[in-house]
Order: sequence, then structure tokens, then C-alpha cells
Amino acid sequence: MNWTAIKAIYVFEMARFFRTLTQSFISPVISTSLYFVVFGAAIGSRIDQVEGVSYGAFIVPGLIMLSIMTQGISNASFGIYFPKFIGTIYELLSAPVNFLEIVIGYVGAAATKSLFIGVVILATAGFFVDLSIQHPIAMIAFMVLTCTSFALFGFIIGIWAKNFEQLQLVPLLIVTPLVFLGGSFYSISMLPPFWQTVTLFNPVVYLISGFRWAFFGLADVPIGLSLLAIAGFTGICMVVIWWIFKTGWRIRS
Repeated sequence: MNWTAIKAIYVFEMARFFRTLTQSFISPVISTSLYFVVFGAAIGSRIDQVEGVSYGAFIVPGLIMLSIMTQGISNASFGIYFPKFIGTIYELLSAPVNFLEIVIGYVGAAATKSLFIGVVILATAGFFVDLSIQHPIAMIAFMVLTCTSFALFGFIIGIWAKNFEQLQLVPLLIVTPLVFLGGSFYSISMLPPFWQTVTLFNPVVYLISGFRWAFFGLADVPIGLSLLAIAGFTGICMVVIWWIFKTGWRIRS
């Protein structure tokens, strides 16, 4: 394993993040505060508790998941798309670096950035609501797995995209709606039976449910299914990336 190459890619990507640290740090804090003002004050005044948890605290896992999923995708997709855009990816591909080392460098940096955002949002939420984390190790595990899996997914999008418009297409039109409809701000048990069944086809439900279980011990679906879902998603992304580098699809044309 060429750790020097991995470190070079990782440090380069993290340096780009720290150059815009104010934007990276302030933006999620403001967004999270607005969510608490809008959802916590407006809706929370009408919904006191959900399954014994105050509504303000109940939405915290969903807010964190929303941010780390979208940040993981956008950071990884832009990270690999930009070398394609300016043509420097050919220098990377001709260097003595294999595809696994490239993926570890880019995906590791993107996952680190989204994990940082998740911790910032968690700390911000602590100013608005009283949080209790019943399973802290599970919470950390879910955060790390989600950051990694969606960074892998973003890496695929970055290779697939032919322009900046396509780069934003999947996160805006598919991922964000799935997160909003995946129980981020409500329990799916509050829905009519028909829509509960429909919602179970949304894969994001399993991630948010497992992450919420780590906080409050509450879950819409069994925790085993949540772990299976995120492990399966990670495995599929890794297989797709392996196939991309094996065939050269969208990177050697």
C-alpha cells in the first residue's frame, strides 16, 4: 500500500476544506439553528413529544443524517470531478498509484469532512435541546459508516458527471427528498398504514432509524435491518467503483 500517495491526496483535499473553513463551519451552524427555530418552535409547539422524546430532540438524528449524507456526496463528487474537469486526472492515473489508494485518499477526506460537519451540528443541537445518547458507540459507528458509504456514492457521482449541473443533480433531486421523506422529522408510525408500507421502500429510513436508536433506543425498523442496509449500500458502492476502474468507464475517455 502506497501510504505516501494516500496521504498526499488526503492532505490536498483537506487543505481545500480548511481554506473555506468559515463557510464550512458557519453554514451548517446557521442551517441547524434555522431548523430548530422553524421545526422546533413552529411544529414543536404543536407536537410536544414523539414516543416519549421531546420533538426538538427527536429531530436531531435526522438533521445530522441530512447534513452528513449531502456533505459526503458533494465533497467526494467534487473532489474527483475537478481533476477530470481540468484534465489532471490523467496524471493521477499514470502515477504509480492503484485505484484503491486513490479511493482511500479521496473518500477518506470526504468522509472526514462530513464527519466534522456532523459533530458541529451535534454540538449546535446541544444549545437548543437536552440530548441523551443511550448507545454512544453505536452512534459513532453509524456516523462513520454513513459518512464513508455516502462519500463512496459521491465518488461514483463525480466520475459519472459530465458537467457541474449533473454533479448537483442526484443530491438535489434524489438524495435530499429521500432524506426528508425518510423519517428525518417524524416517526413513520405517525403515517397511515399505506404510507408506512411505501416508506419502507426508502433506504434512507433504515439509516435514520438506526441512528435514532443510538440516541433514544427508539427505532422504526429493527436495528439489525439498519446495519444490514448500510453494510449492503457500502458494499454495492465499492463493487461499482472497482468496476469503474477496471473498465475505465468515464475516466479514460
